[in-house]
Formats: sequence, C-alpha cells, structure tokens
Amino acid sequence: MDTASFQFVLFGLAVALVSNFSRSRLWRSAVLMAASIIFLVLLAHSLILVFPLICFLLLGYVGLLLIRRCGARSIGWTILALLSVYVWLKKYSFLPEGIILHSPYFTIGLSYILFRVLHLLIDSGDDKSKTGINFGAYLLYTLNFTTLVSGPIQRYEEFARDQFSLDPLPLGPQVIGAQLERIVRGLFKVNVLALLLHAAQDDALARSIPSFHLSLRLFSIFNIFIIYPLFLYSNFSGYIDIVIALARLMRVRLPENFNRPFSASSFLDFWNRWHITLSTWLKTYVYNPLLIALMRWNSSPALEPLLGVLCFFVTFFLVGVWHGRTSEFIFFGVLQGGGVAVNKLWQLGLARGLGRKQYKTLAANPVYIALGRGLTFSWFAFTLLWFWSSWIQIGKLLHIISITQLLVVWLFIWFCAAVVLSLWEFLRSALLSIKVDGNPVLTHRYARMIYASVLGLAVFVFVFLLNQPAPDIVYKTF
Repeated sequence: MDTASFQFVLFGLAVALVSNFSRSRLWRSAVLMAASIIFLVLLAHSLILVFPLICFLLLGYVGLLLIRRCGARSIGWTILALLSVYVWLKKYSFLPEGIILHSPYFTIGLSYILFRVLHLLIDSGDDKSKTGINFGAYLLYTLNFTTLVSGPIQRYEEFARDQFSLDPLPLGPQVIGAQLERIVRGLFKVNVLALLLHAAQDDALARSIPSFHLSLRLFSIFNIFIIYPLFLYSNFSGYIDIVIALARLMRVRLPENFNRPFSASSFLDFWNRWHITLSTWLKTYVYNPLLIALMRWNSSPALEPLLGVLCFFVTFFLVGVWHGRTSEFIFFGVLQGGGVAVNKLWQLGLARGLGRKQYKTLAANPVYIALGRGLTFSWFAFTLLWFWSSWIQIGKLLHIISITQLLVVWLFIWFCAAVVLSLWEFLRSALLSIKVDGNPVLTHRYARMIYASVLGLAVFVFVFLLNQPAPDIVYKTF
C-alpha cells in the first residue's frame, strides 16, 4: 500500500468508519494506534526494518522523561543527541563512510517525526504538561498514520484537543460530503494532474539536447522550469488534501499546509502559503529564539531590522538543508534563505526610501503585485533546479545553453508568470463574484457535486482504464 493511492484511501476510510463506532476517546485512540502500526508495517514490509525508527522514538521519549526528572537544563543535551542520531540515520553526505549504517532500514516519515518530537522537547521547558505525556499518547502523536509520511506538522496540543476530547468533533452529512469531495480532489491532483505534468517534464527533458535547434532547446528549458513547481504543488498538496480529509472523518483537525502559494506577491508571502506547517515550525523554533538572542546580544534599534534579515536567512536556509543530505540541498537552502533575506531587505529599503505611506500605496498597485507574483514564481522555479536535479545535470544544462540564454529564459518566465497568474486571479475573482442567494455559484453544493464527479471520472479513467501509475509523493522521501 502506497501513499495517496486508492488502497491508502480505502484503508483510511475503513479506519475512519471503525473509529466512529464509538465516541469514546479510548476506542478512537485504540483504533488509531492499531491503524498506525498496521500502516507502518505495510509500508516497511518488515518489523526488522523499522527497528532504528523505533529506537529513535524511544530516544525521544527517554528525553522527555529526562527533562521531567532533571528539568530544563537537560533540554539542550537531549536535543543534541536526538539531532545527532537523526543525521546518522539519514546518512548525511558529510558523515564519514565508516560510521554509516549500511544495512537497510526504514526512514520514511523520520523528518516529520523529528519535528514532532523536537516540539515536545523544546516546549517541555515552559509547559510541564508536555513531560507528563504517557507513552501511548506519545506514540499516537508521533506515529499517526495520517501525518506519518509527509505531514502536515501538527502541534501536540492541537492533536490532543481533538483526539482525547470527551466531546469529539461533530461529523454530520455536510462534513462527510465535504471531506469526500476533498479526497476526490486530492486523488485528481496526484493521479491525473501530477501525472500529466510529470510526463510533460520528461518530454521537455528529452528535447533539451544539443542536437536540437536552439529555439527548441530554449523552449524545452522554459517548460522544464515552469512545469516542475506545478507538478510539485499538485503532487504534495493532493496528498495533503487526502490526509486532512481522512483525519477529519476520524474527528481530528489537521492544520492546512497550502494557501494558494502561487498567488503570493513576494517570496516572504510565498513561504506563508507553501508548506505552511514547516515554515511556521521553523519560525517558532528557529527564527524567534534566534532573533531574541541576537537582540539581547546587541540591542541597537538601528540593527534590529538587519538582525531580522539574518534570522530569516538562517531559518529558510534550514528549510533547504532539511530537504536532503547532499550539497545540492545545501545550495537549495542558500537560495531559499537568500531569496527571503533579499525580499526583506527590498521591503525595508523601499519603506525607508519612499516612506511607509507611499510604500503601502506601491505595494497595493496591481502592476507591482503582478510583477512581484511573477518574480516569486520564477525565483522558486529556478531554486527547484537544485531540488530535483544534481550538479551533473545542471552542468549538462549549462552545456546546452549559455548563462546569458538561461537568464533570458528566466526573464521570460518572470514575464509569463506575471501575466498568466494575474489573469488567473482576475478570472477567479470574476467567477466567485457570480452569486446565487448571496453565495458564489461555484461553491453551491450542486456545482461542487458536478465538479467532484468530473474529477472522480478523470481519476477513474487514468487509474483503472488507462492503468497509469501516478508519480510517487515527492515529500515521502524527506
């Protein structure tokens, strides 16, 4: 059983059905625990392969017990030990070959488990209730099958509020219908849209060879850059749609992970809309503590904005490093951190040069917003080159076209993205302005029923009639 497949959805629906046999929190917790263990075993195919993961979980819980006994002074050493084991299990490329564990083992979901365990350890210094979590609740939170593979990253108090509530969330026909619709939408994104985009990128890669005419090569490079962000969004957000819906059918609310990211008019805004739970976690546990520490070290009001820029760079540099073990991901982190830092410096410079009132007027200008939206998309598309490829592939790309030609392609992507995304925003607003009985006609239940039926039919044709396997969930490997 793989993620975002029909088997996974049927498994999740079956678990939701059994979970709702009783409103008892003990029953619902027992069902979730059993389902999570079964899901883990089905993914790993062997209990032996999950042994390192189990040890990692035990280390995290021992850390909680240690903090309960020794107090906040043990938090630092506990976190350092956990991070060291994580780096070792993930086989980061800077580690000596001699200490790597070469026997096969299961690491899917380890990064997301790390964030959940770190959240418990860090917060336990201020919130003593975190250290009092029993082992069963700890396992439910860290191994929850709806968030195990690719998130979203949920805080413990949010999970406990719903999972252990004596009065669970209501689950009426409207809620069930909305979640089933969201599952269909997620399946369409993963199994149809992502599949078509993946095929289109493969075709563009095949055409970007020296023997083709320059104009065809440039067009292929253009397609490569613009397709992958759309593929990644469809692939990842489709999976998130499915797990959020399944969790809600089990009376648990998972946090949203996407909020129309390609509508962002700046790179800072983009990371408020893309993989929201990751960027929020890092802002909470990296950006804020680092900024506070630096301000205590240097309390100059004049330097405060620049310290914020530095903290933004460090935070989003870690976003890139988290994604992978190699130097490509380190450079990906540099580009993410650099993009956010330059964006913040630009905002500070304009506000200082124009004045706050004129800057706000400029920021609300439609042309400025369109150019910002296009620049954000084109920069993200460029940075993803180090996300999905290697230095060797990048070298081959630069052998096909020159740096100048690559810059021309990037500028053209900026222009096209600015125009197309603006037209999309205008069209969306126009369609939502058409109302019946005071509500947008597109959100009417009959319109949504037709919409879900069309998407469901497309999924059925691709999966069952055409027998086209969907690309694997990209974030499953992180």
